[in-house]
Amino acid sequence: MTGTNYDVIIIGGGIMGSSTAYHLMKSEQSKGKSPANGMNVVVIERDFSYEKASTALSMVNARIQFSLKENVQISQYAFKVLENFEQEMEVDGVKPAIFYRREGNLFLYDEKAEPAARKAFNMQQELGCAVEWWNPEQIKKKYPIYTNLDGIIGGTFGSEDGHFDAYSVLMGYKAKAKSLGAEFLQDEVVELITDKGTIQGVKTASGQTLYSPCVVNCAGAWAAKVAETAGVKLPIDPTRRQVFAVEPEFKPPYPLPLTILPSGFYFRTETGGLLLLGKSMAEDPIGFDFSWEQERFELLWGELYEFAPVFESLKLVKGWSGLYAMNPLDSNAIIGEWPEIKGFYLANGFSGHGLQQGPAVGRYMAELIRKTEHVLDLSIFSPERVLFNKPIFEICI
Repeated sequence: MTGTNYDVIIIGGGIMGSSTAYHLMKSEQSKGKSPANGMNVVVIERDFSYEKASTALSMVNARIQFSLKENVQISQYAFKVLENFEQEMEVDGVKPAIFYRREGNLFLYDEKAEPAARKAFNMQQELGCAVEWWNPEQIKKKYPIYTNLDGIIGGTFGSEDGHFDAYSVLMGYKAKAKSLGAEFLQDEVVELITDKGTIQGVKTASGQTLYSPCVVNCAGAWAAKVAETAGVKLPIDPTRRQVFAVEPEFKPPYPLPLTILPSGFYFRTETGGLLLLGKSMAEDPIGFDFSWEQERFELLWGELYEFAPVFESLKLVKGWSGLYAMNPLDSNAIIGEWPEIKGFYLANGFSGHGLQQGPAVGRYMAELIRKTEHVLDLSIFSPERVLFNKPIFEICI
């Protein structure tokens, strides 16, 4: 501890908190300031093992295929960051190995979804995205094992979409932020301190009181719980999502992209000859529940077999659950200063997109806090829409 007073307190040391800390410290470095006389930033993380952190439990995906322009632009920036991440995050000659693999995303559409999918596709192309529209014949030619395309009228393939090692990206941001002077404290924020509509600091489970005129809520699935201590009600539900890793008897001779069926079922190949399967469902429980159910696997295996019968025989290797910070208002991020509490900033409610949006949002949060010009305007995600119930929606995707 360097004291109880900070320029910025960040709650949550996952991808969003660590990226924000990095960008704050990087902005100080760009001004020629040394860590000793730069911005005083502390990141408070409840568990440095990240055992239950959504970042570490993610199936991991970075995709350009959104229907909201700003979400596409966020991903375009993420792609650039990931391409150079290992070099950018080098500390004392050590580079993080993030194993960035651009194996593509393939979204499949039925007739009902085609108009919205076409509209999103056209917008993505206008923004210069590497996305193609494939008809069923093209899909089967590229991936012959996808034999059952009944009801599929086409799909969009993002060739630059892909996946990476989420934990390594998180550790890369954390190590770089620390090297630039950010402090990381293992503790849990149990109360936000406010006075006359202004943030004053936080109280922690260990009994510490830390003061700052700027507090950033990056608590992920726990964000609403943190905000409520200051009387702020955020529409964020910690929602359980399950992933299963299976070993099929049939080994595809090439990597399969993350393939998303109209039902919402998705799968992709993973290293070691595995397939990862998942599906978000309306009945997924809300709460801090990390159990996983083998019964769900039986349902997903049925969808996989029906779509690609070559996967008739497979072995369940493992399964796990993580939490989405679901925003029931519109499933989009809530980013910016809470209008009713000066100095209280939010980077919450990413609804499963937080990992890939971490680079751009961390930069944007640093710009907001430092009151500098925005490289990418993300004001569409302002918390004001929560107060005035003005959702912004993705269509089709």
